[in-house]
Amino acid sequence: MAIYKLGELFCGPGGLAYGAINADIGLPDFKIVHEWATDYDLDTCRTYTQNICKNAPRSVIHEDVRKLKIASLRPIDALAFGFPCNDYSVVGEQKGMDGVYGPLYSYGVKVIEKFHPIWFLAENVGGLRNANDGKAFLKIKSELENAGDGYVLTPHLYKFEQYGVPQARHRVIIVGIRKDQKLKFHVPSPAGYEIKTCREAIENPPIPEDAPNNELTKQSPTVVERLRHIKPGQNAFTADLPDDLQLNVTGARISQIYKRLDPDKPAYTVTGSGGGGTHIYHWSEPRALTNRERARLQTFPDTFVFEGSKESVRKQIGMAVPYEGAKIIFEAILKTLAGVKYPSVEESISE
Repeated sequence: MAIYKLGELFCGPGGLAYGAINADIGLPDFKIVHEWATDYDLDTCRTYTQNICKNAPRSVIHEDVRKLKIASLRPIDALAFGFPCNDYSVVGEQKGMDGVYGPLYSYGVKVIEKFHPIWFLAENVGGLRNANDGKAFLKIKSELENAGDGYVLTPHLYKFEQYGVPQARHRVIIVGIRKDQKLKFHVPSPAGYEIKTCREAIENPPIPEDAPNNELTKQSPTVVERLRHIKPGQNAFTADLPDDLQLNVTGARISQIYKRLDPDKPAYTVTGSGGGGTHIYHWSEPRALTNRERARLQTFPDTFVFEGSKESVRKQIGMAVPYEGAKIIFEAILKTLAGVKYPSVEESISE
């Protein structure tokens, strides 16, 4: 019997966890169960508790990881950590190891040193590969490989839209299996998954009228008028806007500013923060998406309830891992441990 007790650092609202506990390879003896999770954001912890471990609220620890008492945590067989990506994001300044968030991966290393889990999954943005001229990624890989009793790593840049997630979301995920298991994880093949459009995700089936987190965002008359001039797939800089509706932006022109979805393609990347123009815009209606629509793009079911204010929920959804993408990877991990073969592709961290 192989039931893997999962611990999570930087747990977010539960995208990874929901994928883990729902992973099913047809062998009831091989499954993943929640043991504990921690995050610094209170609303995030409330969302995680509500959806992952409602009957064990004390297993979710609201704490800054830098103050977390690792020695007090319960033993685990597996670890997941989507360490904060702010300093590795291509949208940010890419400070890497020199930033506030860059070194936080090291707490994952500390947990591995403490508990020697059989396997772990570490997740971050694609920009991780290039931070500090690539040195940050090499350092992180080296420390994970040599943590505890040593691990066999499989790093890969996953393009989730290739796995049926209705969103172009590219993330570096490192799976490590303890060396004494004499196993190596193989990247599950995206072959066989259909590309899913954002229209399919949002409209099929229709979102129920009483669905949680589905409040509309009030748009100013100027924004409504601006959106009327922006065609699906265009943004504020590629559309033919009248002079009075153009944005006075110097320097970088982020392509997602007032960008309307193309209904016949997966959505562009759902993000968790940003000011006006970054909320993801409907292809035909002159408005930003609701949080429930954004959650659909992240493959969360409508029964997954996010706690907190509308802006807090927006942030949580944007920083989550798409549940269905996570589930595919966790199922591949379980198959590896169970000795079940599955279609795979070569690992790669390049575009």
